Amino acid sequence: MNHPQIDTWIELGNELNSLSEETLEDLAFKAGQRNPWFTKESVEKAVQGIATLLKEENLRSWLNKYPDIPVSSPKKIGIVMAGNIPGVGFHDLLSILLSGHIAKVKYSSQDQVIISFILNKLFKLNPQLSEKVDIVDKLKDFDAVIATGSDNTGRYFDYYFGKYPNIIRRNRTSAAILTGKESSEELKNLGDDIFTYFGLGCRNVSLLLVPEGYEFKSFFEAIEGFNSIINHHKYNNNYDYNKSIYLVNNEKHFDNGFLLLKKAENQIVSPISVVYYKEYKNQEELLNYLESVDDKIQCIVGKDNKYIDFGEAQNPKPWDYADNIDTLHFLSNL
Repeated sequence: MNHPQIDTWIELGNELNSLSEETLEDLAFKAGQRNPWFTKESVEKAVQGIATLLKEENLRSWLNKYPDIPVSSPKKIGIVMAGNIPGVGFHDLLSILLSGHIAKVKYSSQDQVIISFILNKLFKLNPQLSEKVDIVDKLKDFDAVIATGSDNTGRYFDYYFGKYPNIIRRNRTSAAILTGKESSEELKNLGDDIFTYFGLGCRNVSLLLVPEGYEFKSFFEAIEGFNSIINHHKYNNNYDYNKSIYLVNNEKHFDNGFLLLKKAENQIVSPISVVYYKEYKNQEELLNYLESVDDKIQCIVGKDNKYIDFGEAQNPKPWDYADNIDTLHFLSNL
């Protein structure tokens, strides 16, 4: 199938892949003024991730599964974008435009610089697509909505958007399964899954599932190369705050100087600078636990080939849908 827009998106991906150092620095500077979590490293990683989504082989493999798009009768689709990591709303925007619908975009105040930058490039490549995107301060006059936020904003979204066809996403996080047989390279790669974007994304690992009696020495040694994260003032503030809480309350935890490791009670989503761990007795107990928290887990990292490889959690493909809800299926059936 040759989608009418596919060449535009492939070209956009190529352009994003070849941005100059100066352009990236300028983009990161502007994005960082609005959101201090958006460092040059984070912005580069996000732009590179978007460029990967737009690789020709990825787009074609993805779109081949949806013969019904573009749709014959376009609808107006509202998007409420999140702002936790750079460019996080891009996939929804891409899905809506590929489906042939019209996007009514409500930016997050935390992340409009990067999406605006990408849209400007897109419209230069294909001016007709500018007629399919409406940037709004308040969502009204729409047929369906895709909204991403926290568990709290999810309740608000339910109230306002519940009567429309919708995808409403809430807090999720990711987990890693360790067996004790991981190589130091695998554990180092796990550091990418934990620390990329400072742990702010739903694909960041914030829970380690470990066998009873697991020794964390190898893990701490393997992630030592990430120690410069403590130099970021907002991360450091979180680390100092959480550490002081644990010390004052005499709560047992591990501390390597830039990451706090704490046994989970019933928590899954850890605060910034903290990773929870939970012990399992056997495979059956592990699988039962994963089933019980399925609606809170975005992805699972581990050695088993049914899980994502260590270090790959932050490199989703177009078909790795947030909250495991098939956005293109939703959009093609409106």
